[in-house]
Amino acid sequence: MTVQERVRAARGAATAAPRPPRRPGTRPTRPWLLLAPALLVMGGLLLYPLVRVLVLSLQDFGLRELVSGRTDWVGLDNYVELLGNPDLWTTVLPNTVVFAVVAVALTVVFGTLVALLLARLSPLVRAIVTTAIMVAWAMPAVTGTYVWVFVFTPGDGLAVQALDALGLVDAATANPFASRLSFYAVATLNVVHHGFPFVALTVLAGLMTVPQELNEAAIVDGANAWRRFWSVTFPMLRPVFAVVTVLSTIWDFKVFTQIYLMPGGDGVNRNVLTLGTWSYVESFAQNRYGLGAAIAVLLTALLLVVTVAYLRLLFREEEL
Repeated sequence: MTVQERVRAARGAATAAPRPPRRPGTRPTRPWLLLAPALLVMGGLLLYPLVRVLVLSLQDFGLRELVSGRTDWVGLDNYVELLGNPDLWTTVLPNTVVFAVVAVALTVVFGTLVALLLARLSPLVRAIVTTAIMVAWAMPAVTGTYVWVFVFTPGDGLAVQALDALGLVDAATANPFASRLSFYAVATLNVVHHGFPFVALTVLAGLMTVPQELNEAAIVDGANAWRRFWSVTFPMLRPVFAVVTVLSTIWDFKVFTQIYLMPGGDGVNRNVLTLGTWSYVESFAQNRYGLGAAIAVLLTALLLVVTVAYLRLLFREEEL
């Protein structure tokens, strides 16, 4: 039996669970009845805000309407204005999509490498290292952002001074937050630093379930470390990688704190706006709540499209 056949057999044994026999005279259970109360609560907490934002996006709702309570319906005018704004296509949408894709890829890759390292450590050292990386995960996004802003402060920031010592920048004139590329480089470091512990611990939990016999068989067959990971570990942990990728995508597409709190991210530098920060600026700085709601609806639709497309691709590969 080849390594691939053993992987398929192990995955089949892990996912196939025998159905317990039903006692005579008992009625089949209906799980949705047990989940109905929780679903109703979640529907009230999640669906109502979504519907409220959708309704708000169809109105010309500003500070005057907020005070008077008057409703001024404009239909799709907010969406027409939004889609006709050149900043959406040249700045905001590219910033949102490219930043999210790069941040998700780096977070998953770096978290997986950390998980592979933790799997090789002794239990005591693993516990110490795991505790250390949990500090990054437990740190609030506000605190973490201000730490990275301090590190890259123009002039006397630690990173700026280090780059100046290497001859890469001039500390007297360099401002990492002025350029669009350098701004998002710092933001990516911030997001990856805050998000990789979740990926590392989740993948580590999956690695603990991979049968060692499969890796030993791959070693006997002459597979190197990369081949063992790609042919043995990754197929076994495909559902785990699906979960961390989808969650990281959702989190990184709607990143707000890490962008807004950086110098210029609050709308002063419009070259670094994302859909999340743009929605906030239009709503609370410009008092155009209808347009801000339309931007939020566009962000939600984009997230749904990306998540559904990824899940369909994943399930299609599972069928193959």
